[in-house]
Amino acid sequence: MRLEFPQLPGGRLPSAAALAVALLTWAQPTHAKVTKIEIVSRGPSCIAQAPLPPLCSFGDVGEYEAIAGFATGELDPKDPRNAIIQDVQLAPRNSSGKVEYTASFQLLKPVNMSKASGLMWHDVPNRGGRINIVEIERRNGDIGLSSGWQGDNSGGTAQTNADGTRRTTNEWVRVPVLKGVTGTVFARIVNRSGTSSAPLMVQSNPLPYRPASLDTTKATLTARAHESMTGEVSDETIIPSTDWAWAKCNRVGTETFPPFPGTPDPTHICLKPVPGTGRANGFDGNTLYQVVFTATDPFVLGAGFAAFRDVESFFKFEAKDESGTANPLVVGNARAPAVRWSISRGVSQSGNFLRGWLHLGFNQDEARRQVSDGMWPIIAGRRIALNLRWAQPDGVLELYQAGSEGPQWWARYQDKVRGLPKRGILDRCKATHTCPKVIEHFGAAEVWELKLPIEWVGTDGKKDIPIPENVRRYYIPSTTHGGANLAAGVNPFEARLNPPNCPGNNYGTAVLPGNPIRHTETVNAIRSHFRNWVMTGRLPPASVYPTLRGPQDREDREGDDGDDDDSEGDDRGRRRHRGFLVEPTKAAMGFPDGIPGLPASVPEGATLTRFGNAVEVPFINPVLDYDWGPFFDPSDGSGIPTNFPPRIKRVIKMLVPRVDSDGNELGGVPVVLRDAPLGSYFGWNITAAGFHKDQNCDYTGGVVPFAVRKADRAATDPRPSLEERYGTHAGYVDAVRNAAANAVEKGFLLQPDADALIAQADASNVLK
Repeated sequence: MRLEFPQLPGGRLPSAAALAVALLTWAQPTHAKVTKIEIVSRGPSCIAQAPLPPLCSFGDVGEYEAIAGFATGELDPKDPRNAIIQDVQLAPRNSSGKVEYTASFQLLKPVNMSKASGLMWHDVPNRGGRINIVEIERRNGDIGLSSGWQGDNSGGTAQTNADGTRRTTNEWVRVPVLKGVTGTVFARIVNRSGTSSAPLMVQSNPLPYRPASLDTTKATLTARAHESMTGEVSDETIIPSTDWAWAKCNRVGTETFPPFPGTPDPTHICLKPVPGTGRANGFDGNTLYQVVFTATDPFVLGAGFAAFRDVESFFKFEAKDESGTANPLVVGNARAPAVRWSISRGVSQSGNFLRGWLHLGFNQDEARRQVSDGMWPIIAGRRIALNLRWAQPDGVLELYQAGSEGPQWWARYQDKVRGLPKRGILDRCKATHTCPKVIEHFGAAEVWELKLPIEWVGTDGKKDIPIPENVRRYYIPSTTHGGANLAAGVNPFEARLNPPNCPGNNYGTAVLPGNPIRHTETVNAIRSHFRNWVMTGRLPPASVYPTLRGPQDREDREGDDGDDDDSEGDDRGRRRHRGFLVEPTKAAMGFPDGIPGLPASVPEGATLTRFGNAVEVPFINPVLDYDWGPFFDPSDGSGIPTNFPPRIKRVIKMLVPRVDSDGNELGGVPVVLRDAPLGSYFGWNITAAGFHKDQNCDYTGGVVPFAVRKADRAATDPRPSLEERYGTHAGYVDAVRNAAANAVEKGFLLQPDADALIAQADASNVLK
């Protein structure tokens, strides 16, 4: 029998190794656990570029089409690859004894599949948002796959429309529900004011769990005047059960409800006004409210890990589903899809998902095949809290939110501070020989707010943890979460951004203008390196990030097994060479005094007097070691937490990058706007008002521009003006040109992007 394989661009055939894999895949019985795919829409896919017409054709590759639908699969709970899913043994079974799920998906592919590159990007949605591959990926002929994993059916991950039909415009997965199972849950309401009822939210989505009873005597609602970044609570009071209700009251959105006690509703809390107090109108806008209650019907959310695995496996390996519906990525009569390589990719929450997905062993499917060849967790320095009962995967590591438990590092390393065994994220994939190539990149916001540094140095902060040979790490210094998202047409060299909103759940507004440094150009270079690494084996640049060791003594030790060794030699090396990773104090950082607009306590924090009490206000958001109870596995982040809120056992030591005399970070990859600066760029900002006043403005960055002329510089400002630095506009453009040339040479800027940045700097009004 003759086997047919799709040709690659230029008429090339797959390699002999790829042919052998395809032959084995064809010869063996199908093992993919997607049993059925249903295509519900298929049509052209263009990229909007207003005010210009949409872009619908992409160079030699031509037009793209979007194919959306649903994939139904089943999991064998006895398979060890699935048995790790929390509560899968309790989940409902079908007639075959399997656990079923349905996941949404969207494929983006060339209409003419002979132009396909053979590379598929599998993007992890963020809170239900559908992902489309970008223009350069389409011009390369790449395939895009976006599929659901978050099964809490909450807000952006809702599965149905108002009329009960399945939603086709977002990504979700329908996972099993444990009907009748109850347990303790908590939710928090912050910076809400007035008598309108407040929704229970986790970041931007509603809390997915419902109280087992609307009787308020079976729950506890407390009010807190203040929490420090390390979890110390000030002025906490219990609100009588007669003073609140599970209800909507007054005005909610466009609807009007009766006043307290309102209309019963398990998703909102209505608070009774108390004259003569801070609650004269209901909720106090400067107070945090926390409710602990018994919930019912938890989701088996860990099944979302398996659904993401199986959907990629199906579109990468299988020609058709069990009913004969063809995989849309199969060309003609070929026996296998036109996919030779796949890279899974996620940003922020989605990147955290990937780190947890790999740690729990989901890069191997039930047929023992490696699923992703590459994995790109972007601005994501922890593992998502998904594989536990009552998980809140929308959380962003505010107080009492899980996600920093267990090993956050790739290589095996001892967690001596928390007393956990020597573990690493790659342990399971190493055991099955299914580890992908990994690139991760971060900015400063991940250090200051999203608890990144323990990935680099562990919980004791004493040693640089080695990076395995299949991992590259790039730090984009002095940048906000994901880099500045500038509007189309905004010149980054003259951006004057207003103070942004802090991105947490109703967190507040920042004091400083938003940080304008972008990640876009650096990401373009990383993408190019990653494609080459996965598709041709060409190595990307070496890792670049701040370390305890100085650059003179830098040892990534790629290929090291990661076993930690607290030898005297390491200590002597750290004393001999001052590194770029230091304590979060001004003295250790070398942070300059006198920058206008910054309180004296920023960025290291201080002891302030508030509400008549001295309270600690550290500026960095530290890792907190929580006691979630005896049925929780802190090493895997799995199990059943029973302590709500959890006891804080200890505060983990945090480290940050050193800075230069302007306050800009050292130890990262070259970035043009950072290396030819127009101001001091921070990965942190300051909350202007409300419950979190004076604390870190969640994960958003700020900027304090330099004075234009020496005469304009404040008397306390130690930073030279633009005029003193660059002299003239031409001098500034020369500095940008030199910074761009350096970034190109180091491999972190593509020449077309360098040319564009130089042109933008020349067109800017800097020193004109």
